[in-house]
Amino acid sequence: MTIRAASPATCPMPRAFFRAGLLLVGLLALSACSDALPKSDTPDAIDAAAPLPRPDRPDLTQAALRRDRASAARAANAAAASAADTPASRNMRAYLTSVQETLLARGKMRTDGGTEIQLTPERLTDDFVLIALHDEYIRDGDRLISKSTPAPLRRWDQPISMRIEFGASVAPTQRNRDRAEIAKYAARLQAASGHPIGLTNGDGNYDILILSEDERRAIGPRLAALVPGIPPEDIQALVTLAPQNYCTVFAYSRGSSSTYVQAVALIRAEAPARLRTSCFHEELAQGLGLVNDSPMVRPSIFNDDEEFAQLTPHDELLLQILYDPRLRPGMTEAEARPIVLQIARELLATDV
Repeated sequence: MTIRAASPATCPMPRAFFRAGLLLVGLLALSACSDALPKSDTPDAIDAAAPLPRPDRPDLTQAALRRDRASAARAANAAAASAADTPASRNMRAYLTSVQETLLARGKMRTDGGTEIQLTPERLTDDFVLIALHDEYIRDGDRLISKSTPAPLRRWDQPISMRIEFGASVAPTQRNRDRAEIAKYAARLQAASGHPIGLTNGDGNYDILILSEDERRAIGPRLAALVPGIPPEDIQALVTLAPQNYCTVFAYSRGSSSTYVQAVALIRAEAPARLRTSCFHEELAQGLGLVNDSPMVRPSIFNDDEEFAQLTPHDELLLQILYDPRLRPGMTEAEARPIVLQIARELLATDV
């Protein structure tokens, strides 16, 4: 199998790159912020504590069982707080909170959808070509070089089952909030794309890892188990993820195929609420095949200036186009553009 990857997302740095390798075809998208935002210098990792097991005692009365569960929940929250209370995690949490506050103070991370920005079929077509048919990074050995490069259309053809895996540092209350938010967002992605997407408690093909700084640094063996044949460079990229990269996603296909079969997203557990939502929205959508970022594309979450924190109606149109049956994985811009323009005219209800 071969490896290709697509775009690191920073703000203003690009999000994805495409590369050749050994076993899989992969997309990488990193969310980050501009050099003007606060920097972080995280200390060395400290091992995170294991989560406290939940008791199972059917012999208790209902009242006693409720008290037992409440006590277990308090203990689990305390264990998670202890796992998150390391120098590296505290520093990362403070840094990401500062980033969010800076962005909000600048009027960034909007949640209104940008409906004041008018779209035409031609503009929507150009936006699709920029986001779905280009990579923003290329790999030169171990280096990533920012260079817009044409890429084939890539997407899934099998149903997507998202599975969440939390580090011990994520408290049960936060896990419940994250599960609810991701489940709701998966339903929105399915509605926009028309492709089957849902959350599962069993085995999935789209793993979402929510990890603290310490847990991420130790993720190598788990990644190797989740994605057999994952290139060492991909593991290293996650283990050494720069503080300015808030989250990332890798999507993989077999051999030279442009059809995805597996994805792994990583979200920093220290991210505060708005930044956390932004990571969910951007990375999970990019792992569907919208691999690039461009400052020319608005209103969109696929833009390095972090103007929007949530998927916009414009982005939903991009997803609808990407999964239109008239398009197929592997198409080039020359093959796809006239079809995309026709679809855009239909979506915007304009005359051909």
